[in-house]
Amino acid sequence: MATWVISECGLRPLPKVYPNPRTRVSTPTFPNLVAVKPSALRSNCSVSRDKKWALKVSAPVGVHIFEEDEKRVNGVELEVNEFNPGAPPPFTLADIRAAIPKHCWVKDPWKSMSYVLRDVVVVFGLAAVAAYFNNPVVWPLYWFAQGTMFWALFVLGHDCGHGSFSNNAKLNSVVGHILHSSILVPYHGWRISHRTHHQNHGHVENDESWHPLSEKIYRSLDTATRLLRFTLPFPMLAYPFYLWGRSPGKKGSHFHPDSDLFLPNEKKDIITSTVCWTAMAALLVGLSFVMGPVQVLKLYGIPYWGFVMWLDLVTYLHHHGHEDKLPWYRGKEWSYLRGGLTTLDRDYGWINNIHHDIGTHVIHHLFPQIPHYNLIEATEAAKPVLGKYYREPKKSAPLPFHLLGLLASSMKKDHYVSDEGDVVYYQTDPKLVGGSK
Repeated sequence: MATWVISECGLRPLPKVYPNPRTRVSTPTFPNLVAVKPSALRSNCSVSRDKKWALKVSAPVGVHIFEEDEKRVNGVELEVNEFNPGAPPPFTLADIRAAIPKHCWVKDPWKSMSYVLRDVVVVFGLAAVAAYFNNPVVWPLYWFAQGTMFWALFVLGHDCGHGSFSNNAKLNSVVGHILHSSILVPYHGWRISHRTHHQNHGHVENDESWHPLSEKIYRSLDTATRLLRFTLPFPMLAYPFYLWGRSPGKKGSHFHPDSDLFLPNEKKDIITSTVCWTAMAALLVGLSFVMGPVQVLKLYGIPYWGFVMWLDLVTYLHHHGHEDKLPWYRGKEWSYLRGGLTTLDRDYGWINNIHHDIGTHVIHHLFPQIPHYNLIEATEAAKPVLGKYYREPKKSAPLPFHLLGLLASSMKKDHYVSDEGDVVYYQTDPKLVGGSK
């Protein structure tokens, strides 16, 4: 391992990097240790950081923590020197950004459109093959494959919503509407609520997608609602209902321009997307008269629900299901960086390329403007900075069946968070059917 680093100040020894976050030093136990601010660790370099150099190598500097033999942090036991995911990280958002190569930020509309063309050709090709053979062996294979492709179309429309598809807002809007309307997603309604999700990720009350229920809200739910929310497969069918009515504790609809989700100047966008959604629904009704409702169900209806299950599975596991409890924040403890660091990357085996590497989720959440085809490289570049705040995903088999076990486990134990506290963790209701005791 290299022990020297080239910096803007010349050749310098590489400081030792510790994986733990900065926390206070227990001076009664270690009287000779002094807590040092990170700024004191930096050299007195007078060269501007904005100056361009042919080679820049940076490494985050951490401070080893020494705590009491054992302590409890928001209900989670921590041993000596154990990593605390709820502690403020020893790096900034700017540190992560600086580690990512500049070309990773470049958006290529032609490359983006090539993925659209690829997916559209596959979608129509699969439908043609299934309709041609029309036998009970082919249909289940078609439903899985086409449901996965509908999910891939959603991801490309998702990139349009983030502006990572291209720098042309009109192109993003047109492509996003075509892709999302084709799978019955109101483009602008979803885009705006998803923006809210990214801006408030990891916040108990303000997050929009798969945020935890507070204990008060959880206790207010009737038994049937609790069972539907935490008993598989029902949570994996939630997305269409979320679009119409959002999550427990929140009001509004992705289709209504006066919803609490939207600002007054966004009404026209919501109306446009709702009209496009309605046109697609009308097209499906028309096709059912031409082709017959059963054929439309087999070609479109069942794959649509396959897409919904993909979406719910992926989005849930990007924020839940890790073997270690991950924090959720409120108040002054929440920040954009700390909230984003609670997200998880997942490996989907063969599906990674098909659904455009949406599993590389941590860097996407922090920097959603990075195109999907650069996320893997950006993540690799950022790992040395992130340290233990990045949780390496378990390697998948060709098909990610291992994720189903993680999903089931999370549904059994991740039920609600405390009504109090600014750093909280999921708790389990042992009375819930299937809950852990």
